[in-house]
Amino acid sequence: MGILDSVERGLERAVNGAFARTFRSGVQPVEIAAGIKRELDIGSVVVDRDRVLAPNRFVVRLSSADADRLTRLGGTLERELIGVVNKHAKRQGYQLLGLPDVELRRDDSLTTGVLQIDASQVEGAVSWIPMIDVEGVQHALRNGTTIVGRGSDADIRVTDSAASRQHLQLIWDGKAGIARDLGSTNGTKINGQRFREAALSPDTVITIGKTALRFQLVPSRGANSQPRSAAPQQQTRVQQHQPSPQQPRTSVAQPDPAAQPGIEQDFWRGL
Repeated sequence: MGILDSVERGLERAVNGAFARTFRSGVQPVEIAAGIKRELDIGSVVVDRDRVLAPNRFVVRLSSADADRLTRLGGTLERELIGVVNKHAKRQGYQLLGLPDVELRRDDSLTTGVLQIDASQVEGAVSWIPMIDVEGVQHALRNGTTIVGRGSDADIRVTDSAASRQHLQLIWDGKAGIARDLGSTNGTKINGQRFREAALSPDTVITIGKTALRFQLVPSRGANSQPRSAAPQQQTRVQQHQPSPQQPRTSVAQPDPAAQPGIEQDFWRGL
């Protein structure tokens, strides 16, 4: 981050803090969602043309008044925010190193209307595991040959009546892969077109009958990888920076789920 960026963000924090002290308007869920999306964009790291890693862990720090008000929604709000992470990551083509997590925390040092978002990302070695997703179930591809079909001897079984016993061959050499139709009766398609052999690239969708098989490269944290907090990010009534060791880190208590109110759809309009 350059000197001008540091000055600009310092001024922005000062202005936002003054605004919050003057008007004392509380943080709204849509502001949290916008801040998380900004963290995803700024914290993303391009690995290559087809792979972009983004943070998947977000700690949202709130003033005591905002925390008391928002945590009345209990886990509902956090689940909605996790949905925002998934939706934005999919829209932007980001890959997350593990399931997303959003946590609301009380921070008594903050003024009402101001929040901090600490995003965690991964630095260090990241390995990529080739996967075939079949109706939400992921199957890792080993080096060598994997057979897809309806037969009991297939490595990946599909129950589609249009599938042959040994329908499709997936070949992975550790760096690249190809898909090869094994002379199936009903054929295999990519993007609606039948093929005999095709290269595998991330998000390639292979169709057998009505069953879709999606090829993905899933990130896996290597032995030398260590999580770290993301650098301070730009904000609009949102402060984001590294928490100091002296700042309170007590998690906000969650209320009884049975008494949780819903979240109005207007909160998420335009997201």
